[in-house]
Amino acid sequence: MLDMKPWYQSKTVWGALIAIGAPLLRHAGFDLGSAEEAEVADALTTLAGTLGGLLALYGRLSATKGVGG
Repeated sequence: MLDMKPWYQSKTVWGALIAIGAPLLRHAGFDLGSAEEAEVADALTTLAGTLGGLLALYGRLSATKGVGG
């Protein structure tokens, strides 16, 4: 794989985290069906990508040194 992305933008990573967390939630009394798990994974991927973009923008705007080659 030559095209890399951050871990938090991966639906596979979020799906795995939800797959790990769903049984824990069921044990605590919350039940997520497979459709809800997929929706949560999509929402978390979107949220994580948005937060990552905002953090990158903030970092660039608040930087005290320029970017150079």
